[in-house]
Amino acid sequence: MGSNVGDRAGTIRRAAELIGAHPEIELVASSGIRETEPWGPVEQPPFLNGVVAVETSLGPRELLDVLLELERRLGRVRGVRWGPRTIDLDLLLYDDAVVDEPGLTVPHPRLHERRFVLEPLAELDPGRVVPGRGTVADLLGALDAGGRD
Repeated sequence: MGSNVGDRAGTIRRAAELIGAHPEIELVASSGIRETEPWGPVEQPPFLNGVVAVETSLGPRELLDVLLELERRLGRVRGVRWGPRTIDLDLLLYDDAVVDEPGLTVPHPRLHERRFVLEPLAELDPGRVVPGRGTVADLLGALDAGGRD
């Protein structure tokens, strides 16, 4: 979850509440929220970022559809890629699944490059394996050793 427009903390809290209120989603853990520099070519304010873990009976596509609808409800308007946004809800991992279909790639294709994702993931489960990449702790260690972030 990320936000860099408006009441960033309030929007992230509300997103977590809405995710947990869905009848087929149980919010099981939340990382701390951290301020991070924006990633990408667009100049913009800093983000607040965090990660939640859920249990759900929804499949990956259905879960993504719920997240996209919650983004709309929270005022997200898609404009410039990697630009400012009220809320960004990404599906990072789904069990050990690997999904590659139009509009949905799991694990998230840039997860392993982004400290702002790996740090909160490591807070929840540093031993979590990212299919095809290794553990969250190892991926974070690779960034510390000079990889991208």
